[in-house]
Amino acid sequence: MLRLLLLCGFSLFAGAAHADDDAPRNNRLTPEEVADGWIQLFDGETTFGWKANNEIPWKVADGTIRAGEGPPGLLVTTTEFADYELKCDFRLEPGGNSGIFLRTGFQPADPSRDCYELNVCDSHPTFKTGSLVGVAQPVKAVTGEGAWKTFHVRLLGNRITVKLDGDEILDFKDERPAARRTGFIGLQKNAGTVEFRNVCLRPLSTAPLFNGKDLTGWRIVPGGASRFEVVDETIHVVNGRGYLETERAFGDFLLQADCRTNGRHLNSGIFFRAIPGTESNPADGYECQIRHEWMGDDRTKPVDFGTGAIYRRAAARKVVSNDGEWCTLTVAARGSHFSVWVNGFPVTDWTDTRAPHDNPRQGLRLAPGQISLQGHDPTTDLNFRNLRIAGYPDAP
Repeated sequence: MLRLLLLCGFSLFAGAAHADDDAPRNNRLTPEEVADGWIQLFDGETTFGWKANNEIPWKVADGTIRAGEGPPGLLVTTTEFADYELKCDFRLEPGGNSGIFLRTGFQPADPSRDCYELNVCDSHPTFKTGSLVGVAQPVKAVTGEGAWKTFHVRLLGNRITVKLDGDEILDFKDERPAARRTGFIGLQKNAGTVEFRNVCLRPLSTAPLFNGKDLTGWRIVPGGASRFEVVDETIHVVNGRGYLETERAFGDFLLQADCRTNGRHLNSGIFFRAIPGTESNPADGYECQIRHEWMGDDRTKPVDFGTGAIYRRAAARKVVSNDGEWCTLTVAARGSHFSVWVNGFPVTDWTDTRAPHDNPRQGLRLAPGQISLQGHDPTTDLNFRNLRIAGYPDAP
């Protein structure tokens, strides 16, 4: 799994300390969490980035996602993940039944085979709270009903560890050849009212794209005006137009990087699945936009699509980053679906429904391509650092 991360200031989303146990929390990340690569799956206000797999009326109120009516079903992320840490607060009505589905398909038929179901059901006859249904039992009996509780789950390869309220209750290694290595995350409503909040994730298994010392693994596309050099363990780019692209191609990935604009309303971007650049054709790819500007005092009205947009395809729903500050951007590209988080906040969720084409400017490209940093124009002055990427286990 890969991640693309650009740092652009934390002032809007620095989380305050949690209040008493039963009070709604703020569903925000601290600057330290953002710097560590955490992203919000739930923004505390909407179901952006989620999709129900049946007609359950999931509702957002008081900083929680909740459901209590209708048949059993899931609210599923629109993005797939492979290796990660997941934190999630939950509260289940006494006598109820719920769970968190890990590495799941959209409509899992058998939770012991199609995914991992981390169960929340104290009354289950066999797999009670803290179990992976049909697969593994917790090391001791725990209670998951009534009060707010917190799961902290770590999935790394075939190993899954689970903590409940800070206490490790399960450490399981799945030796089955067909064990799932990637999938969505699902919140389950089964029986009784269930609520979730503070649902956040940190990608694991990322590898550096930039060594902090030189441009090994990168090449400057010929014919550009930009100057790329390594300064203080960052890639510094000035002037434009020009591109610095990876030597290696990537298809499905999760990418994280830090970025800082050193001027007001500068324009840049990170291209991906790009056709290798030439002097006559420097960059044809999907572009994750960098532009910290909005209309008036309304950050929900980005200028030029806004930071975190898929440029010319899907505008960012809010500009959460600022010029002159390091910001963090995470990009997941999986098949035709693309998600972007800026400073851990979900800003873009888009599926490319265009007809296939080798050039992403003209249509859907699934084939691997280069990742490229853009120098946009003569005013360009940016720094990039901490670029890290992870592929999906089944990705080309």
